[in-house]
Amino acid sequence: MFTGIITDIGTITELKQEGDLRARVSCGYDTAGIDMGASIASDGVCLTVVDLGADWYEVQVSRETVDLTNLSDWRVGRRVNLERALKVGDELGGHIVSGHVDGVAEVIVMRDEGDSTRVTLRAPKSLAKFVASKGSVALNGTSLTVNEVDGCDFGINFIPHTKVATTWGDVKVGDHVNLEIDTLARYVARLADMQG
Repeated sequence: MFTGIITDIGTITELKQEGDLRARVSCGYDTAGIDMGASIASDGVCLTVVDLGADWYEVQVSRETVDLTNLSDWRVGRRVNLERALKVGDELGGHIVSGHVDGVAEVIVMRDEGDSTRVTLRAPKSLAKFVASKGSVALNGTSLTVNEVDGCDFGINFIPHTKVATTWGDVKVGDHVNLEIDTLARYVARLADMQG
């Protein structure tokens, strides 16, 4: 489990196709404190550590994960949002995030509003019903509040801190981002379906 509060920005330094995709991510974490088999959310995708070095970790990514996320867009040199798994007693500053990405949303509009940036994204039709105004979503692992919803399109706002502390300062129109809907929204929709 994660909170959607990004704690580091990593860089993809190596990609190899070995049956599964193997990726090396350089990071600022003290890797001596990371166990083999630990989970690290990388751009919001919960991935298992399979190797460690002084300032990097490696993960194996299954074909299904590549197909359901934006990891097919990963290239050497790409920066990625990182979050280590939640520990009992940690502050829950965002919302409960599983790291199990539901699909990919596309950035369709960006415009500056004061010091902030307003971003409109388009969700897949199958997931749009789970996105609600003033609700939470995780985009590339970042816990965000939805401002408004119009069909499959929804808007969010990035304050300057978020653009610096995450990779959101790098995003542009046309980019695909990992979308994880709020677990509570999924259960509410399921209950409504069962009642109707």
